[in-house]
Amino acid sequence: MPIDPPRPPFHTARLGAFACAILLILSSCGLDGKASLYASGPKKTQIRTLLSLIRTHGPEGEDPDPRSRFAAAESLSALLIGEKREGSAAALLQGLAEEDDAYASWYLFAAAAAYETRGELALAIPLYERLVKTHSDLDLGGKSLHYEALRRLARSAGRPERKIEYYRDLVTRFPDAADTGASIFLLAKAYEAAGNWKEALAAYSSFLPYIGAKVPGYPDAHQYARRLVEFNASPKDWTYESLEDLVGKVRAALASGSSRQLRRLSARAGFFASSWFKDGEQDGNSKVNFDLGEFMQGRSIRSEPSLHPSSNSREAYLRTWGWTGRVPVWYLYFRRIDFPADPEVHGRWEWAGIYFGERLR
Repeated sequence: MPIDPPRPPFHTARLGAFACAILLILSSCGLDGKASLYASGPKKTQIRTLLSLIRTHGPEGEDPDPRSRFAAAESLSALLIGEKREGSAAALLQGLAEEDDAYASWYLFAAAAAYETRGELALAIPLYERLVKTHSDLDLGGKSLHYEALRRLARSAGRPERKIEYYRDLVTRFPDAADTGASIFLLAKAYEAAGNWKEALAAYSSFLPYIGAKVPGYPDAHQYARRLVEFNASPKDWTYESLEDLVGKVRAALASGSSRQLRRLSARAGFFASSWFKDGEQDGNSKVNFDLGEFMQGRSIRSEPSLHPSSNSREAYLRTWGWTGRVPVWYLYFRRIDFPADPEVHGRWEWAGIYFGERLR
């Protein structure tokens, strides 16, 4: 389950005895017994060589060279991770991040990533936070470490308030990122989860211009955002407290053959018309591009005396028939409004759309 970052003061003791041993190795004058113990396994000679290079090119080494030290540390951490020793790699990298080094930001990020790979998110999160708040950003391979850390923090946060913090930073600091649209939508979702509807609707509105943006886990992101924004801006005068009252008025309009009366009863935000082969939500829009009068021609449209058995406390279906054209049977779809931003309409009912043809599911 996602967890919120703990905020204990950072100190080396959190790494445990093994990590402390690593730090002692790196600060020692030579490869002593501890180094020999660490450099175990089939690649111990390679590990000892890389450890020696890290010490030699460190700030207190014989030949200080941050770039060469970084290359050796990157190779060693990759070797350890390849042997499923992520904890050892994380301890090594975190020790390096404690020193005054041009690549300290990368060491801290890589340590956090190693812990995350190992499944120790509780150890990774404080390091990502520390990187963003106390270390300068570093661009390696065209990627900002702060950007990558913020994405991981936002993904891992449990409370919406923390997600808001991280996604807001992502959008503000990296507005030209390839997935800024997705970050804006997820920021809106976090505002919504926190009950901050004014901010949520503003964020959803900002998301709408990002046509084609893919949001992981939300395939209908654009339709969802558009419906909320349109609904918020609408008069909402087509909503009814009772489903029975709404359906009764729709039946009367159908029986009278009055397309004008029927249209006044339909939702004017998010109304959709779709076949059963498609999800009406995906094709939904507030301007269905046909005139109901063309399919009624002033004639009475018949309806079942009862709602479809699949109807429930959240949504309902009414089978109707007698429409002109190739598909004479339509199911009218009613739903309970889910819009906590406006308590006066939240929980009321609306006629939200049409499904053409016999129900297939």
